[in-house]
Amino acid sequence: MPRATNNPAGRHRRKKYLKAARGNFGGRRKLIRVARETVEKGWTYAYRDRRVRKRTMRRLWTVRINAALRVIGLNYSGFINALKKSEVTLDRKVLAHMAATDPAGFEMLARSVSRET
Repeated sequence: MPRATNNPAGRHRRKKYLKAARGNFGGRRKLIRVARETVEKGWTYAYRDRRVRKRTMRRLWTVRINAALRVIGLNYSGFINALKKSEVTLDRKVLAHMAATDPAGFEMLARSVSRET
């Protein structure tokens, strides 16, 4: 009986890794084993960092909101507490964008919310 090698599927599997490894340097893009290690490690980092990006963006928004509030003379925790009490449902992303692009409107919002509590 002839030896079965599953050639088409194996070639497809190897080409998948080589295609994903394009743009790497030297053997990392040309050699199957090295390319596969590189690609799999990259996929692991990509999976992890999709979650990390959410954390870092939230931290950035918090810093931006806090900086805008310090100029006004308020603090972050008091402002967030006042927002919750006055049932304003703006999230941190919108608040940070507002603080960066519309400081006058952000100050008006912050003062009105802090006055209510």
